[in-house]
Amino acid sequence: MPLMTLRAHGREAPPDWAVKQRALIEVMNRAGPPFLEKYTRPDGTLIWRKEWPGMDGSDDGYESFLSFPLFYLLGGDEWYHSMGRKEWNAVTWQFTEYGQVHREFDAYYDWMHHGESYTYLYYLAMADPNHHMDRARALRFAGMYTGEDAEAPNWDRDLKMIRSPINGSKGPQFVMSSEDWSTHRWVLAQYLSPYEDVPGFDSSDPMCKLDWEDDAVFEEILRRMNERMVPGDVPLNLMATSLITNAFLYTGDEKYRRWVLDYVTMWMNKIEANDGIIPDNIGPTGKIGERMDGKWWGGYYGWRWPHGAGKILEATLIAASNAVLLSGDLSWLELHRSQADRLWELRREENGKVTIPNRHGDAGWFHYVESHASFYVHLYFMSRDPRDLSRLKERLPGWENWRSAPSFDKAGAHSPLAWFAYHQGVNPDFPRAVIEATRQGVHNRLDEIDNDNDDYESWDVHHWQNLNPVLPEGLIQMAFGSPAPVYHGGLLHACLRYFDPLKKRPGLPGHTAALVEEIRPDGLTFSLVNTDPLETRNVVVQAGAFGEHAFTEVALDGADTPTPINAKAFQVALGPGARVRITAGLKRFVHSPTYEYPRFS
Repeated sequence: MPLMTLRAHGREAPPDWAVKQRALIEVMNRAGPPFLEKYTRPDGTLIWRKEWPGMDGSDDGYESFLSFPLFYLLGGDEWYHSMGRKEWNAVTWQFTEYGQVHREFDAYYDWMHHGESYTYLYYLAMADPNHHMDRARALRFAGMYTGEDAEAPNWDRDLKMIRSPINGSKGPQFVMSSEDWSTHRWVLAQYLSPYEDVPGFDSSDPMCKLDWEDDAVFEEILRRMNERMVPGDVPLNLMATSLITNAFLYTGDEKYRRWVLDYVTMWMNKIEANDGIIPDNIGPTGKIGERMDGKWWGGYYGWRWPHGAGKILEATLIAASNAVLLSGDLSWLELHRSQADRLWELRREENGKVTIPNRHGDAGWFHYVESHASFYVHLYFMSRDPRDLSRLKERLPGWENWRSAPSFDKAGAHSPLAWFAYHQGVNPDFPRAVIEATRQGVHNRLDEIDNDNDDYESWDVHHWQNLNPVLPEGLIQMAFGSPAPVYHGGLLHACLRYFDPLKKRPGLPGHTAALVEEIRPDGLTFSLVNTDPLETRNVVVQAGAFGEHAFTEVALDGADTPTPINAKAFQVALGPGARVRITAGLKRFVHSPTYEYPRFS
């Protein structure tokens, strides 16, 4: 059945945001080639050293280019699609030679780093769902976690748990070697000690640091980690739900949906059994604290070490959002919400600010910090529940001032705070500010590239991701009505997605600009602009990043009587120089999500 087509006519002067949005897209279209030319060889491999030990590193290689397919999804040049795919293959080959990657997947590491790596694959899947090699990899990689790959027995079918926090294509790892950590002992020396019974630990200071670069100290820490942390499951592994959801989005196979929901259910049961707090370690037989003398804290990337609550909240948010996407049931968000609520119950006031505990150790909760703002934004975006909005506004005083231009840590990590304030009606300058901030970020990185004359042998593994000038997340916020993905493995959940029906590809067509202006629980309002005064531009608009939503009705430019539609997508024919504001009704999570494109007229 052909898509409904809405038509907009009449030339108008394009609004400033639309002109600047298109100009920014064109700047980024030109920014990638010099970045690749300087830092990669003709085969796509990074110009770098010949050897790189340990289990760390490939994630940073992938992160250096994952914004390429993300930018393509917005409407970036086809070059970004082909080069994004080329660089994924090149990084995979290069880090296979180094020893970190095996069978095209990390041999073994944790899911914070796996999440950084494989977000890249999720964007490539959205870029071309019919790419045979990508699809084959997706199913093969999922098999490493569903129990179907004998060489990678990461999954315990009976206990519905992942068997180690260190896992990958070689299966669960129950012993870590000194070589595994060799590249970043100096980094870990900057964090607090993972245990409080290591010789030299100052018991009066729960944040006590120990020198990982001291071989004797390191040996003691590593021995305890292998005894206590490595066997069994941890909340960080919930980020693996994105890998399995990725396989579902290709196939619609029920076994992948069931795996995600079973795994989330297992963790929700552990929360219930642990007085409402998610334990950060489950032993090999499924018991909480089995290798930790019964303590529910002290696990790998857990309540104590290395970062505390932030990574637990991130993992539960990613997994809960995936469960909602696959089931259409918003109650799965309770996995994340319950932990945010529990931390809030433990709040206290410090220096005039309300803080929550970030860590737990032998003496109880410690290291109090302000609430994790971004997670509340993502939670409300997924739920549209007014109670979650109230949570945010109560727990994050001063949210009305989230107006500052975003800063860029690395491509793919972008704050949603100013975007949220815009959609609450208190930051009307957001479109201009985010475009200008993004453009400045691109310029800064191009300057750094021009002035980067260091010896490549001296570069650390983060060098390229900190220089990548392709920064599309602010534009994703504008055009897709999305806070952009949760970093470390979240999928791109979005209000809208666009396709070019002429070129049969994802993204805004040339000369077309988009801005989601209002998001409601039952719909949204967005504007489309054709900045070309000479030619018509057609654009297909899809409800949700994966067609999971349905449009119920649409009204153009404030029309009193909306047009019923009941479809995943519709087409807009933008005449030369035309602009249109569309108000659309929306039913959320009513379709099984898929990577497949909508049917083009």
